[in-house]
Amino acid sequence: MKAWMRPAAALFGVGFGANQFSPLMVMYREQGNYSATVVAAFFGVYVLGLAPGLLVGGPASDRWGRRRVLLPATALAIPASGVLALGAFAEPFLYAGRLLFGVSMGVAMAVATTWVKELSDDGGGARRATLALTLGFGVGPLVGGLLAQYAPLPMELPYAVHVLLMIPVVWGLRRGAETVTPDPARSLLRDLRVPAVAHPRFVWLVLPAAPWVFGAVALAYAVQPALVSPSAGEWGLLVATAITVVSLTVGFAAQSVARRIDRRSEFATSRIGIALVIAGTVVSAGVAATASIPLALVAAALLGGGYGFVLLSGLQEVQRIAPPEHLAGLTAVFYSLTYVGFLLPVVLSALTPLAGYPPLLLGVAALEAACLGLVWAGAHRVARARGRTGPQQAPVAA
Repeated sequence: MKAWMRPAAALFGVGFGANQFSPLMVMYREQGNYSATVVAAFFGVYVLGLAPGLLVGGPASDRWGRRRVLLPATALAIPASGVLALGAFAEPFLYAGRLLFGVSMGVAMAVATTWVKELSDDGGGARRATLALTLGFGVGPLVGGLLAQYAPLPMELPYAVHVLLMIPVVWGLRRGAETVTPDPARSLLRDLRVPAVAHPRFVWLVLPAAPWVFGAVALAYAVQPALVSPSAGEWGLLVATAITVVSLTVGFAAQSVARRIDRRSEFATSRIGIALVIAGTVVSAGVAATASIPLALVAAALLGGGYGFVLLSGLQEVQRIAPPEHLAGLTAVFYSLTYVGFLLPVVLSALTPLAGYPPLLLGVAALEAACLGLVWAGAHRVARARGRTGPQQAPVAA
């Protein structure tokens, strides 16, 4: 086994467990008799654990070593699944399990992604880490949705399968090749400082777009299954699974297209991505009005494409902005901002007493259009500033 495969397996396994919850939201709403707002809160509480995991995981692994930080975070996914399985009996377990998965996923994204890159001698580490994470995000919902639809114990079995998957992953990670010499004297608080967040490119090009990365897929597979439930009937879990797989598959493929476009125009990818998110949101408003399953799959494809474009654009901008010593920190900040989008289903569900989903989604599309305007204006501002100072970016002050 090649050395990079062990942290890559951790990314796959934790991503599998974290995202298999997405189609199961239909099950909790219909069989668990939870309201749409409560189910959306189960989905969104994940962010409360993920953000600190992302921000602290990287600096902590620089101080104590990759394996020493990633191993317990990966192992945490096992009790997280166990707690979610207990959610069949009590609601608090669902909140607790999702929160634990957020912490596990945040640390895994911050540490395993860097570790895979360090263990890849041929320069393909970033691609391998992205592929492992995306496969986990996609295969988890597919397996979980099918088990919940056709197998016994639908509220327990998907999590039991994930526990069995994670045991060899955690065991193998114990033998991962360490790439960092632990430095206990290193200041964790100093490493948490990320001055690059004040860079004009981050403020104007990344900040307005970042929440729509996972805001897009949250609309696709956390909101749309509820919108089509009148048409889906007893096949609601399968429909939710299909929507999730379509959005993530298109999102993965879109990143390759976005990378080629970015080489030609560094400002085009974010504009195209947000435009796709706007189109997908408008189509989702049509889904809310018609409960059309084919229309929901179209919206899932558009939203997935937008997710892929905006994600790639943000990561490219982060690499342009940050000096090497701040790259990991700024990447963590970027990912934390992207996961704010996972709170969108909670906000929409809470607002439904005031307005139905069609006008709410059109309002979201208007907000997305405003963010597109900010990114467009920011691109002109950055281009003008570069014209005055020359093609090289000024270094970020430490």
